[in-house]
Formats: sequence, structure tokens, C-alpha cells
Amino acid sequence: MNTLQERLHQSRVVPVVVVQHAEDILPLGELLVDKGLPLVEITFRTPCAAAAIRLLRTAQPDILIGAGTLQTLEQIQQAKEAGAMFGVSAGINARMVNESQRQHFPLIPGINNPMSIELAIEMGIDFVKYFPAEASGGTTMLKALLGPYHHLKIMPTGGITLDNIEDYLSIPQVVACGGSWMVDPQLVASHQWDTLALRIEETVQRLRA
Repeated sequence: MNTLQERLHQSRVVPVVVVQHAEDILPLGELLVDKGLPLVEITFRTPCAAAAIRLLRTAQPDILIGAGTLQTLEQIQQAKEAGAMFGVSAGINARMVNESQRQHFPLIPGINNPMSIELAIEMGIDFVKYFPAEASGGTTMLKALLGPYHHLKIMPTGGITLDNIEDYLSIPQVVACGGSWMVDPQLVASHQWDTLALRIEETVQRLRA
């Protein structure tokens, strides 16, 4: 595994964060680091995503920051300039992959069928996001997909919870899972830091056990 995959594998879960106000990422980032989960995927579902990445990069220079839900070439540029170390997209298309490779910005594109896997392989990608994981058939479908593509590394995301994450992590090709249950957007928006701290701590303890 490369360095990015190794860092993701160490934590086993990637907190997928949506922030309505960029400054909310600061106390959340502090919680993640303090509780032993020093990585985050900040999604571009809100206009303040790049600003949040920039704030967190300055405040927590050692945290692994990804940019999620990337859909345009401009967002790749914004994410990289803000300080993100990798990007994630829901699907895969050639323009996004080509731009990320041109900028030497690792992109983890989404797949959930053989056609999208073949496109990833054709473009030299062997680390992909299985999305939406549960809606696409869960671990049963993922294991079937990996049959002929055993060399792929996978990051399942979508419908992952503490109740099913261990089923995904038991699959050898799974590097880590993306999830938002421990960083619920409503809890972040309402600044319920104590509740978030408990959820993050519970997640870390479960995965370490």
C-alpha cells in the first residue's frame, strides 16, 4: 500500500464531514485528533468546504484531510490549494481523473459495478470508493465484484455504521470505510461537541477492539 492507503488503513474509518460554517471544523478537528482519529473527509456539499479545509490545515497541520463529493475540475483545484491531501468523488469520469493526475492530487473515484471498475483500471486506478455501499448490495455485492478484480483496494462509503462496519473491514481488500455517524451534520451544526466526542470515542474504541 502507498502512504495514503497506509494512513487510512491505520484508522480504518474516514469521518465524512459536512459543515455549514467553516469555523465549525476547528472544534471538530480538535476532537478527532484528541480521540485518536486524525483524519477527515470534508465534503464539497456546502460552499464553505474549501475554507474549512484551509482553516483545519492551519490549525491541525498533521491531520490527514480529504475533500469529498468532488464534481468539477475547479473543485479539484480549490481542494488542493486549500490544503487537502486527497479527493473523493461519488462516481468516475475521465476528465476528473485526468485533472487529478495532472495535478498529482490523489483521487479516489466511486464505483459500484463492473463497467465503472473497468474504467478505473483503464485509467490506472487501483484504489476506489464503493458507493453507495449499502444501497448497492452491501458486502454481498462487494465480494462478488471483487471476485475478478482481487487486486483492487476499496473504501466503502454510504450506509456504513457501527453495526456493519466490521463486516466490510473483514474483507481483505477494504482499506477503510467512510462514514458520517460519528460526525452527524446536525450535531455539528448545533455544536453538540460532547455528544460528538462520545460518538468518536465509541467508534475508535470499537475498531481498536
